Amino acid sequence: MMIQAVLGNPHHPEYGVATIPFPIPHDQCAHCMELLEALEIGDAVKADCQVQEINSFYSVLKRMEMLTVNVEELNYLAKRLDSFDTGEAAQFQAMAHKLELFELKDLINLTFCCQQATVITDFSDLPAVGRDHYMNLHGGSAKTEELDALDGEETARMLIESGSGTITPYGVVYDNGMKLEQVYDGRFFPCYYYEPNAITVAVTSKAEPEDTEHITWLFLPMVQEEIGRALQRAGIADPADVRLRLEDTQLPDEVDVLLDMEQENLADLNVLAQAADALSSDDMKKLGAVVTLAKPQNAEQAKNLVENLDLFDFAPGAHSPAEYGKYMIQRSGHFDYDENLDEFYDYEGYALQRMNEEDGLFTGRGYIAYKGYTSLAEIMDGSQSSHMEMGGMA
Repeated sequence: MMIQAVLGNPHHPEYGVATIPFPIPHDQCAHCMELLEALEIGDAVKADCQVQEINSFYSVLKRMEMLTVNVEELNYLAKRLDSFDTGEAAQFQAMAHKLELFELKDLINLTFCCQQATVITDFSDLPAVGRDHYMNLHGGSAKTEELDALDGEETARMLIESGSGTITPYGVVYDNGMKLEQVYDGRFFPCYYYEPNAITVAVTSKAEPEDTEHITWLFLPMVQEEIGRALQRAGIADPADVRLRLEDTQLPDEVDVLLDMEQENLADLNVLAQAADALSSDDMKKLGAVVTLAKPQNAEQAKNLVENLDLFDFAPGAHSPAEYGKYMIQRSGHFDYDENLDEFYDYEGYALQRMNEEDGLFTGRGYIAYKGYTSLAEIMDGSQSSHMEMGGMA
């Protein structure tokens, strides 16, 4: 929890208040929205929540108390601040104080540029101050040889003697010519990866041109309340008005290429993301091979395959019968392999015998075989009647 805010209805204080954690955890979203709805506040677009009290490491946010804010903007700001290290936190707070920023739009935009400023909180280590200042002037990075050649102490002294610093409760801040750019326009949040996610989708309205900058970013999987509020904020009421673009995924390439975003819908993409979100890296590789074998046509069929990965045997890296047999005998765990007898194993012969008895395929990722009783088509269509055959690999 980065921020805890006590919110009330500015027009009906008698309704009481709700205490909401920010960023709002996914599993608490519905509950938090219910608390706000009971107070007749919490609109996805309007600023209708009066901040009665705010508690946070970012004490500069206390200036928001008694202001009326939008809950989605406050949630986005909390996500941005949650990623900051100690130095960025000092830069944000000092610049917010220097610029006397109160509005959430301005505070959000500050998170994208405050890193340009230099804040001195400790004057006892001037070489470190000088290095930090040099880094801030160069986009936060510099070559090792540049830093080695830098006279950090002299750089710091020149900065201090410039007299351009402003004393704040968070240190002496030098803005270095920073401009508060309008990265956030007040409606559409910039793309920001707060946490790992399976599928990232850019959502726009079909009423807008295809190259519109009015993009709503969805980081799937999301709970339905989050998706609904995001679309409401985008002004999209009719699902038929949604245009989808696949921006990024953690899924195998074999899944990415099958997704036709002109035919897919958010619901199917979200359940695919939910199913894939818990997969390990090894399971992701297996999924790529499974998709090559099964050839699903859409997100729903891919999701059904994700949920039935245990019906497939996978020998990663096996691209020939000999490699498949070697994997089975040496690494599958089904045999007590003795390396001293390696020359006596007929890896290829064993593999060919297995392959004659199973529905398998060599893929770019290795050998994959389906071990269920029902057809692959039934599995992809959502049949739950298939079972593992005895003797399948773990």
